[in-house]
Amino acid sequence: MEKGVVLTSATFPRARAGERMHALAAELFPICRSITGNGVRATLRELGKRIPLELHEVASGTQVLDWTIPEEWNIEDAYIATSEGRRVVDFRASNLHVVGYSEPMRAKMTLAELRPFLHTHPHNPAWIPYRTSYYSRTWGFCLSDHQLSSFGEGPFEVVIDSTLEPGSLTYGELLLAGEKDTEVLLSTHICHPSLANDNLSGIVLLAELAATLADAPRRLSYRFLFIPGTIGSIAWLARNEQLTPRIAAGLVVACVGDAGPITYKRSRRGDALVDRAGAHVVAHAENGRIIDFVPWGWDERQFNSPGFDLPVGGLTRSFEGEFPEYHSSADNVELIHAERLEESLRAALAIVDVLEHDRVHVNLLPKGEPQLGKRGLYRGLGGADPGTQQLALLWVLNQSDGMRSLLEIADRSGIAFTDLADAARDLVEAGLLAQHEWPSQ
Repeated sequence: MEKGVVLTSATFPRARAGERMHALAAELFPICRSITGNGVRATLRELGKRIPLELHEVASGTQVLDWTIPEEWNIEDAYIATSEGRRVVDFRASNLHVVGYSEPMRAKMTLAELRPFLHTHPHNPAWIPYRTSYYSRTWGFCLSDHQLSSFGEGPFEVVIDSTLEPGSLTYGELLLAGEKDTEVLLSTHICHPSLANDNLSGIVLLAELAATLADAPRRLSYRFLFIPGTIGSIAWLARNEQLTPRIAAGLVVACVGDAGPITYKRSRRGDALVDRAGAHVVAHAENGRIIDFVPWGWDERQFNSPGFDLPVGGLTRSFEGEFPEYHSSADNVELIHAERLEESLRAALAIVDVLEHDRVHVNLLPKGEPQLGKRGLYRGLGGADPGTQQLALLWVLNQSDGMRSLLEIADRSGIAFTDLADAARDLVEAGLLAQHEWPSQ
């Protein structure tokens, strides 16, 4: 076992990773994204400048499992203007002002006629809500209560310069091949417009994670997906069902830039290797939180659907609805922080580290403790409490009977997996431990 492969505190994350992720989020923030369209492509092209993404197009009308790829939506402009031409709601000021997938519209309307198509935030009068209507034809505007209260009775010029026509759904994919074909699936949704925590934070974290793993030796292979929510994961599964038996673990990443606690959500299986790895890593994080699987949330519910039952967990900080800024204009780049993004990245890397290095070993001198001092592994001064390094050595020796993996030892001992992995490496180099096998993925 080579020290430093994939994750060490000295090497990973890469220098200034948090700042780099936050800067990329700010760069992508103005782009109007949806489940299809040019905003998605523009976002993926920007990511492609940093990692070698392959873009896939799935034509409108394509049947994908029980769903159909919808028409492609693009928008150039939208506004509500007074009779004097003053825009009181302007898409150019915020792309949240238009209900996602609004059909084209051009009309003169009084406030009474317009009011059913206006949406405000239910709890904060200063915020613009985020609303969509992907699969039913309609249109609408989102605005703050403050804006609405300034309206007169009209008439108003109402314009939505959009198109809904046959096109395609676009998603990005990157496979980092390892020594084995066994894959770890890492996915995030890319369909939200100017919303920073949900989910530019997930996009920039996976981009940084991909760039980090691209430069590291890899035992496993890593497949990254940047996909529109729900319909994107369903489309990928429909097109790649033959690949799913290779997936030994996975993470769906979302909302990882705010101040909420690092959270791991278990897969449907509940006890897969990724579940035990995620629980171990989060247990060692400050205020970490572990929750059980529920069929609600992000794309983990598609990967965990019973016909696939993939061992895919979730990595997040706050879940949808847990932070008040959720799906509103207040979910801006000031809500996410470089240090929080980096903490989330460290958690993701730590889970990857467990997946890469969990190993069963055999103690080659199992009768009594071998003398560590003469091998340079034990400190010379006795009488004091053993430190983590010494305890890690003793735990690995005691439990390595060819049946228990390092992760199992970590859970029993309470010692961090990385410390036990380092201890195992030292014991192998000293001739006291033999690498036996990889536990079942």
